Amino acid sequence: MVEETGEKREKNVPRGHKVIDGYLRMLDGSPGVYRMLDPEHKVLYVGKAKNLKNRVSNYARPHGHSPRIARMISETSQMMFLTTRTETEALLLEQNLIKQLKPRYNVLLRDDKSFPNILVTKDHDFPQIIKHRGAKKRKGAYYGPFASAGNVNSTLNQLQRVFLLRNCSNSDYEGRTRPCLQYQIKRCMAPCVGKISKEDYGQLVADAERFLQGKDTGLQARLAQEMGDAAEAMEFEKAAALRDRIRAMTNVQTAQGINPRTVSEGDIIGLHMEGGQACVQVFFIRANQNWGNQDFYPRVGADVSEAEVMGAFIGQFYDQKEPPRQLILSHDVDDKDLLEEALSQKAERKVEVLVPQRGEKFELVAGAVRNARESLGRKMSESAAQTKLLKGVAEAFGLPEMPTRIEAYDNSHIQGAHAVGAMIVAGPEGFMKSQYRKFDIKGDGITAGDDFGMMKEVMTRRFKRLLKEDPERKGDTWPSLLLIDGGAGQVSAVQEIMTELGVADIPMVGVAKGVDRDHGKEEFYRTGKRPFALQRNDPVLYFIQRIRDEVHRFAIGTHRAKRSKAIGATPLDDVPGVGAARKRALLAHFGSAKAVGLANLADLKAVDGISETVAQTLYDFFHEGG
Repeated sequence: MVEETGEKREKNVPRGHKVIDGYLRMLDGSPGVYRMLDPEHKVLYVGKAKNLKNRVSNYARPHGHSPRIARMISETSQMMFLTTRTETEALLLEQNLIKQLKPRYNVLLRDDKSFPNILVTKDHDFPQIIKHRGAKKRKGAYYGPFASAGNVNSTLNQLQRVFLLRNCSNSDYEGRTRPCLQYQIKRCMAPCVGKISKEDYGQLVADAERFLQGKDTGLQARLAQEMGDAAEAMEFEKAAALRDRIRAMTNVQTAQGINPRTVSEGDIIGLHMEGGQACVQVFFIRANQNWGNQDFYPRVGADVSEAEVMGAFIGQFYDQKEPPRQLILSHDVDDKDLLEEALSQKAERKVEVLVPQRGEKFELVAGAVRNARESLGRKMSESAAQTKLLKGVAEAFGLPEMPTRIEAYDNSHIQGAHAVGAMIVAGPEGFMKSQYRKFDIKGDGITAGDDFGMMKEVMTRRFKRLLKEDPERKGDTWPSLLLIDGGAGQVSAVQEIMTELGVADIPMVGVAKGVDRDHGKEEFYRTGKRPFALQRNDPVLYFIQRIRDEVHRFAIGTHRAKRSKAIGATPLDDVPGVGAARKRALLAHFGSAKAVGLANLADLKAVDGISETVAQTLYDFFHEGG
């Protein structure tokens, strides 16, 4: 009875343009950000305004809106406002709130992520050249962003061939007594064992940085001259090594493809929209070199303009990233001057927003748009095929509707050791890797190797959290189908947990290999129904096999990573005050962590680098206070 009253009250909540009109009396001409909310207080839309009263008055009109805006107004039951000092502050706040709240009616960038850089470290006499992602806290020179880890790895691979700089960690470097494999395959000069002087190594570092800055014009010629001199002096091994470095440099330049003359630092951003979907292609140009491209698929509506999509993409994309000196766009944006001001303020230097109409920049943008059009075409084709498969899954398993989120689960362990659980997600757009989750099996009360117990723990933790975060099941993180790796026993164990948690209505299917353990003879188990199999040539069977193989891959990979970490760990890792150098000294002196634990206080004090205080700490750690 209470629920019915609540539903009735919700239905009677005033909504629409008259509600919006009621807010006009409390607004003035200040700049700021507004939020439109539905009766359940969920944010429908976030917008910014130079003049809040004028902007909100547009929504108060009963007619003259696009279908999307009219629908949004009809659902609005309340509004919230934040005034700012300037319109620039309002723009920055708007994009921050959009990313945080993900409103239904805003253009939303769904594939945002950080991009990797190349880092030349400056905290060591012999700097490393390594891949770096995340906050730039370490002292050094950062070059990027690169579009993907693949772009960085490929470039680093070639740079190591050209400049022979080390990529090992400082702790590995300090512990070397002879050159590693990188030296043998001519990817490093082995400064760790004195194969090169600090001055000569510094010259290689300087050459690498000039190359990354686009200032390598004389480097290739210098290497060619050195190669010729070495050949004349009949130092053929040296000449061959220099030849390989020149080839590697040529390979880097060739792989970059686009190397524009008129753009030294900029992002080329091309947009293509079709069928209510959009693709944005971004090319990263730094030091007149192409450092890769990436495509993005923002959430848009059928009646959203290209200018709105482009403006929203730029605002959200650079919310947590440093913008380059130039953004070269395929389509103009609303309030371009305001956007330039906001980006310049964020970067603390001038940022230009350009929409070229001719010349090299126009050709670069045209290429980005062509890439965006082709990428969107492929994605729409794949999405149509995926939708067909999901409808086939619904038919095969007797589901009431097409599943939009399939969650598959698996465990991995070796005789119960280093046990992990894994969850992957598939939907209309394929595998949703940002939604994958791993679970460290805590194993309280679970017998080693008890797969049923492990699966119960994973499902309990997963759905307890879901119930806490979204008890009404109104978000898109609730699954519409569960795939469990296993047969009747696994399904029964999971069903027991789901019943206890009150979520037993979620459809669930167990996937097990047939009696011959043959790939292609999978049997499917559902609660209260007989197991069945699909025809070998059924596309739905192949689809389920792909999902099952993907969750296997993810579970095994997670398990291997956990096992490797455990193998490399020692009790010394947990001793306060014992870092990498002291750990190496102790292991070199005693031979093993176990021997360190058995040592007496006098023996510990005798180790180089171990002070009396540290020796006492070690002794107390292994002897529970002595």
